[in-house]
Amino acid sequence: MSRRVVVTGLGAITPIGLNVEEFFASIRKGKHGFGVISGFDHGNYKCHVAAQISGFDPKSSMDARAARRMEPFSQYAVAAAGEALADAGICMENEDPYRTGCAVGSGIGSLAAMEREYDKLKEKGPSRVNPIFIPLMISNMAAGNVSIQFGLKGKSLNVVTACATGTNCIGEAFRSIQYGEADVMVAGGTESAVTPLGIAGFSSLTALSTVEDPDQCCLPFDKNRSGFVMGEGAGIVVLEELEHARKRNARIYAEVLGYGCTSDAYHITSPAEDGEGAARAMLSALQDGNVKPEELTYINAHGTGTHHNDLFETRAIKKAFGDHAANIRINSTKSMVGHLLGAAGAVEFVTCIKEMETGFIHKTVGYKTPDEEMDLDYCREAYVEEIPYALSNSLGFGGHNTSILIGSFRE
Repeated sequence: MSRRVVVTGLGAITPIGLNVEEFFASIRKGKHGFGVISGFDHGNYKCHVAAQISGFDPKSSMDARAARRMEPFSQYAVAAAGEALADAGICMENEDPYRTGCAVGSGIGSLAAMEREYDKLKEKGPSRVNPIFIPLMISNMAAGNVSIQFGLKGKSLNVVTACATGTNCIGEAFRSIQYGEADVMVAGGTESAVTPLGIAGFSSLTALSTVEDPDQCCLPFDKNRSGFVMGEGAGIVVLEELEHARKRNARIYAEVLGYGCTSDAYHITSPAEDGEGAARAMLSALQDGNVKPEELTYINAHGTGTHHNDLFETRAIKKAFGDHAANIRINSTKSMVGHLLGAAGAVEFVTCIKEMETGFIHKTVGYKTPDEEMDLDYCREAYVEEIPYALSNSLGFGGHNTSILIGSFRE
């Protein structure tokens, strides 16, 4: 028999707030984090705008020696995990460490480490490459460092599904608890890929917006959308088996009800044009959670601001929900924080939890001009209303479609 899984802790490092309280206060204000790229000369690049982390001091979340042995994507994960565990009131001295696991992913790992050490290799030879270059760079080290820092000795995962990474990690953590492999899982995603190679690579794909006005560069679902804006940061949550949470009188934010995954098996970067794969993922999550399609009133969309994603995701929602699609509030958190790649779905999960807690559905910032085929409610303005269920979508390069269903906790 499967077990019920609840959310008891939240953590976030984002371009609009370095903790959950700051982040969600910015969300409520409709504040975006877009600005001119810092850290390298981008004069010859097509893209000049990103959503970067500002003011983050890793030493406030870990000791200086540990911080020096981590790249930013790992530092962000550790900081957000620390916040989430503290928020949940988890004391590892009172837990069985082998029943407390970790599922934290990064879509890319550290491009900055690759760039830095490749330059050393070419300029000074192989002997000058950092001895810990590999463990600094590889994507599983976010999960590794979180586990090491907090003594999590249970199941440890790094699901890498590009832009679906964070949602898949939370979904697999949900399954791990549901079927008895863990009692507590620290789960989410992290990324720090605003680097020369990252910006150049996504620009060459023509995926990034080239608009230089921070107020106009990221327009999910708008007719004038021009591509996504790269973001960075981390979202981490604590998932817990219900009885385990009750025994320690934990505050319960919400319940994870369902998880659905499919593959388009279509194209390495484009979603399937008919939206069938994403539709099936959404319906699978609803079926898994025993929720009828007509009961859902809110979707936190993948909503990248690219022409193909927003159109095809709209088609997927219409295919999944039929006429009821017109009654669903649909928004894009990326309109404020940009596309956090492997961290995107995790930060959006945190957003859903806070929206459900406060009864506030944020607007899709910048959305003004409807597109012909995209005629759903993309939240031009915020709504204040009860949210019994929230569905969060993530769609990754390679055709990965992932949806996770959250519900208000009911005894």
